[in-house]
Amino acid sequence: MIQLIPLFSGSSGNAAYIGTPREGLLIDAGVSCRGILQGLEASGIPYSAVRGVLLTHDHSDHIKGLRVLCKRLGVPVYAACETLDLLAQWGAVEIGTDLIEICCPTQLAGMEVTPFDTPHDAAHSVGFHIDTGERKIGYATDLGTVTPGVWQMLVGCDLVMLEANYEPAMLRVSSYPYHLKQRIASCTGHLSNDMSARCIADLARAGTARFVLAHLSRENNTPEIAAQAVREVMALEGFAEGRDFTLEVARRLEPTPAIVF
Repeated sequence: MIQLIPLFSGSSGNAAYIGTPREGLLIDAGVSCRGILQGLEASGIPYSAVRGVLLTHDHSDHIKGLRVLCKRLGVPVYAACETLDLLAQWGAVEIGTDLIEICCPTQLAGMEVTPFDTPHDAAHSVGFHIDTGERKIGYATDLGTVTPGVWQMLVGCDLVMLEANYEPAMLRVSSYPYHLKQRIASCTGHLSNDMSARCIADLARAGTARFVLAHLSRENNTPEIAAQAVREVMALEGFAEGRDFTLEVARRLEPTPAIVF
């Protein structure tokens, strides 16, 4: 019984657990170690189940709690080579922590994990395609556009956790400086609600039926607005929620109920 549990999701910090109650992996550690451990406990996952941490990239909202967490749990970190190099340079992990490059399909915690490049302004940003043997899960939370390579790794998945970071109208009138607005809306920034909705409709046509919206901006989006953007596009395409697809929005500051396969 595989579970996907978004523990925290948003511009303020990201972490998720995927696996069984006996063994699994964390994806990112962007909140404090204490917060992640409390999230696991609240979700019924013992600390001993964590076999490692997959990192999408090096930004602080994905690695904030990594150093203390890996020291506490004694687990390795799996990431792109460029990300691992930065972790070592910055002292973002304790000396002696196992830093393992993941660049091809790898068997971890009873699952096959395949990284894929995502267009984001980091040293090397990736998403993950996870094959549990019975189900396939796509995880892509920081990307400015859905490239053909990203699409190839998401299409056909049973569940996709996809970024819906900002609402364009909210971003335009926000207090952010102009250069930051441009960065967010660029092809190496983040996905808007509309972009995410269009991708989800395309994935639904290809057979994906379960979706989780992730990495929402605290200032430039709301869960209600993001979900409504997807529902409107799906309705126009003839998909009925509950019949053809399910939609969740990952919670920012507390674990989202487990999605169980």
